[in-house]
Amino acid sequence: QVQLVESGGGLVQAGGSLRLSCAASGRIFSINDMAWYRQAPGKQRELVAAITRGGNTNYADSVKGRFTISRDNGKNTVYLQMNSLKPEDTGVYYCNAGLMSSDYRWADYWGQGTQVTVSS
Repeated sequence: QVQLVESGGGLVQAGGSLRLSCAASGRIFSINDMAWYRQAPGKQRELVAAITRGGNTNYADSVKGRFTISRDNGKNTVYLQMNSLKPEDTGVYYCNAGLMSSDYRWADYWGQGTQVTVSS
């Protein structure tokens, strides 16, 4: 009964900013890593940023220095602050979480995605 829900996507001009949120809910025992992926039309889904429960982060080279991933463990929420957006950042952004549900089994969960469109 775990659910991840993304929010915060939209249309923005190049150079602008957006802040994505992803809240996990349901019968969750523990959340390990959380991450953001994106998929542009005709391209493979790619990892954008990831964060461990302890706060260690990893970013795709294309977004380093522009995006910041953070999390609030008390709210089971991960954020992606996106600054200096470029048209090539356009795509559907998906939240991912590796977690243990109430049945004590680890699994990856995915949100439904939120569209980010950056105009030139």
